[in-house]
Amino acid sequence: MFKLVKYLKPYLKQVTLGPAFKLFEAILEVLIPLMMAKLIDNGVRANNPSYIYMMGGVMVATAVTGACSAFVCQYYAAIASQGFGTTMRNLLFKKVQSFSLNEIDKIGTPSLINRITSDVNQLQFAVAMLIRLVVRVPFLCIGGLIMAMIINPRLSLILLVIMPVFVLFIYFIMSRTVPLYKDVQKKLDILTVIIRENLSGVRVIRAFARLDREKARFVRRNKEYAEASISVGRVSALLNPATSVIINMGIAAILWFGGIQVYEGSMTQGEVIAYINYVNMILSALIVFANLVVTFTKAAASANRVNEILELEASVTDNPDITEGSHSLKESAPVIEFRNVNFSYDESSEYALKNISLEIKRGQMVGIIGSTGSGKSTLINLIARFYDTTEGSVYVGGKNVKAYKQTELRNKVGLVPQKSVLFSGTIEENLRWGNENAAQEEIETAARIAQAYEFIVKKEEGFKSILSQGGGNLSGGQKQRLSIARAIAKNSEILILDDSTSALDYATDAALRKMLSESLRGKTVIMVTQRVATIKNADLIIVLDDGEIVGKGKNDYLLESCPVYQEIYNSQDEAKEERK
Repeated sequence: MFKLVKYLKPYLKQVTLGPAFKLFEAILEVLIPLMMAKLIDNGVRANNPSYIYMMGGVMVATAVTGACSAFVCQYYAAIASQGFGTTMRNLLFKKVQSFSLNEIDKIGTPSLINRITSDVNQLQFAVAMLIRLVVRVPFLCIGGLIMAMIINPRLSLILLVIMPVFVLFIYFIMSRTVPLYKDVQKKLDILTVIIRENLSGVRVIRAFARLDREKARFVRRNKEYAEASISVGRVSALLNPATSVIINMGIAAILWFGGIQVYEGSMTQGEVIAYINYVNMILSALIVFANLVVTFTKAAASANRVNEILELEASVTDNPDITEGSHSLKESAPVIEFRNVNFSYDESSEYALKNISLEIKRGQMVGIIGSTGSGKSTLINLIARFYDTTEGSVYVGGKNVKAYKQTELRNKVGLVPQKSVLFSGTIEENLRWGNENAAQEEIETAARIAQAYEFIVKKEEGFKSILSQGGGNLSGGQKQRLSIARAIAKNSEILILDDSTSALDYATDAALRKMLSESLRGKTVIMVTQRVATIKNADLIIVLDDGEIVGKGKNDYLLESCPVYQEIYNSQDEAKEERK
């Protein structure tokens, strides 16, 4: 947790002055019972109205001054905690943006979201409590104890009996509740995962008629969460009534023995009232202290989770000696080259790609085909350097991908992922993602090539039509065509379509391929697909099986020499015959 303290430096003024104002308020609070004692003894008992008005006015002024001081502290605490939270969220978001897919896969998207949101909120709350209470609580305990002993040292023996009992009871409650709180948090995490899965997979759940099963699963986990929360509640519920009993017993003892001393004349009525106020002050501060410990315990756990992200080194990084420049791809070199590449995902003992060596020339239409899990998507992820190779090298334009700045490399590649990702906003805003300065004509041309223009202009607002989150108001095929249009509008030297025509009918797929070959001459187009028809006329077809290249060449050559390609071709040819 202390590693994050440095991020409070910009708010040193608030972190310093906030507790100072709170300390001033606590000093005034400690003085008020003493003023009350004097008001009772010198004003009420002496029947002195002028003294009552004078001391009453002083007490009101003291209370108002304390309230103003507390307000300033609260204001500073809000500035520092909100600023700290904003800084942490910015840092975490920036750090996550620097991660390769390797780190994101390792930690998991839900965990990253929770750390940026709920964990930072917990830290933010802890900072506010630190400024507001970390000085006030100890001062009230110590100051109240000193004032009580000044008023009557003999009566303080009761306080010395009450306080250890009080502290031991609070310790007992905390030692039971803190582990239970952790268990509750784990149960809540599980419940959150179930909710997330059901919301994101609602169509699949309904399609498989699994609503009742998911309801039962949710009810079971929700019951476990409720039972864990009730267990915490049973223990923590003892805190207030039990501490009230201890406080009231202490007050009763003080009234008993204090009354005797008043009768003997060794103590005044006002001093008894003041003493009771100081006892309440001390014990109430101890309760707040217990809550602070719980808060900081939770914050420490959150700080560890946040630190884990901040200290995690990205596996794909830019060489600091490289300067970004607009380097065009070398005409003489292959536009893409793999040299003896092996690749395995983090913590996996098996290679996802093995002994990959290939060259792709400028302007070629390249198809990559293979069975599910053969390594097609992994191969293209290495081109854009979403992952680094385990062994071997990848070259783009005759230059090792590690010799590029990541942004420069990815500006040369227009990628359409398997799962279409669109963002809330207009269609035009989505198409401009890769090229904000694209002219309207370029946007429309990209839409025509991607076979998206027709359905766009049929919409009432055309290119200004609003998309819901994730493009939820579009069909699967429409989302794929917009994703392809966005990549084309980027006007990169390399265009990669990762099985991004799977939702298109054969006629639209054929029209798209025709437009790509006619409109993108001179650019390198790589199409990853399961359909032989999509890549049948490609200049180069790469066949993958179990992470290895088992065939390279044109369609006719592979039909004669590559059994894997023959099997895929024949299976799809048979499917066509069956459809006829």
